[in-house]
Amino acid sequence: MLIRSWDRGDEDEWRAWLAAGRDFGLLAANGPAGAGPVLVPTHFLLDADRGEILLHLATPNPLWAAVRADPHVTLAVTDDYVFAPGHWRGEPGTPTSYYASVQFHCTAEPVEDAAGKAEILNRQLAHFQPETPEVRVEPGRPPFGPLLAGLRGLRLTVREVRAKFKYDDKKPVPVQAALADRLAGRGEGLDAAARAQLLRRNARRAGGCPQT
Repeated sequence: MLIRSWDRGDEDEWRAWLAAGRDFGLLAANGPAGAGPVLVPTHFLLDADRGEILLHLATPNPLWAAVRADPHVTLAVTDDYVFAPGHWRGEPGTPTSYYASVQFHCTAEPVEDAAGKAEILNRQLAHFQPETPEVRVEPGRPPFGPLLAGLRGLRLTVREVRAKFKYDDKKPVPVQAALADRLAGRGEGLDAAARAQLLRRNARRAGGCPQT
């Protein structure tokens, strides 16, 4: 992913963006030579302080063969994306896309033992299903323990984080604010989410508080 100086996201920014409920991404592995990449949409649990990402996949998932061949993987999360028509952006009238994207370059480690898989599942349950604290996975005990054989856990050690918030920060602050008005006027799809990101970035540049 190309990241320009004006759309690079810092650590505080990408952490806050992900913490706002963005925990579903696309996991990519290189796979065996000549086989092509493997792409898996998946929920994940990020522990940014420990620099790790936890998830699980079904045992037949083709990702396991890919990880055995090459443990270097990338998890990408992209959201708040819209199309910006060229006539919105002034001369020369070039259309573009606005979006936020964070990519984690990681080393993958499959978790095969029952206790390790249960730990990952329980941490995911605590995150995704906190309203049922009594629902937990215990190896060998029903209802979930016997199902552990059908899946594997995956621990990703984060080696690099690359974050991009592409919202025309290279434009003058007033022009960027006018683009936010265009998004408000169109009001389709993810326009409101993209507008919020554009205004937040605009406020950072202007040294003020974002408009609503």
